[in-house]
Amino acid sequence: MEANTMALTVNTNIASLNTQRNINNSSNALTTESPQLS
Repeated sequence: MEANTMALTVNTNIASLNTQRNINNSSNALTTESPQLS
């Protein structure tokens, strides 16, 4: 059971890391496409 729990935790962490990376890529694309307001 412990091994299964660890695998689930690792999979969840990888999924959240991928989600954060996708969010960062999306916001970076928006920043570069829109003109700077400063």
